Amino acid sequence: MTTTRKTTKPQKKAITHRAPSKAQAKKIIEAGAKRVTEDDIKKVHDKADEIKKQFSEGSQLSKYIEEAKLLLGIVNDYWNGSYRKIPFFSLAAIVVTLLYVLNPLDLIPDFIPFFGQLDDMAVFGVCLLLVTHDLHEYKVWKESQPKKKK
Repeated sequence: MTTTRKTTKPQKKAITHRAPSKAQAKKIIEAGAKRVTEDDIKKVHDKADEIKKQFSEGSQLSKYIEEAKLLLGIVNDYWNGSYRKIPFFSLAAIVVTLLYVLNPLDLIPDFIPFFGQLDDMAVFGVCLLLVTHDLHEYKVWKESQPKKKK
């Protein structure tokens, strides 16, 4: 007796437009931070203006503009050698996060209205949690520096 197998086509997974969970965002940051190089730090330094634009008014990320400026400041001051009191993992987490925000084709592509920046916001928020202490230390250091004359 011959039996026939009923074959079914694999079902396609529905595309969901949800931000990654806190744990998923943390994994994205931690995995990326392990691979950060000096070239990545330089890229963030060189593309600071493009990164700032991601936080411009009208963007869902605009509420994070002050924090973004602080993160970019850390990268800039690290790159120019004036601030090195940050653990490399924290610097790498910041670099990964800023490059993630800059990339329009990340987990949820940025061109998808409203949903496109949900993952950026999740990753950025988790990064802030991971580097809170280092951000505070940097801010204290930055405020103690003499102001540059314009």
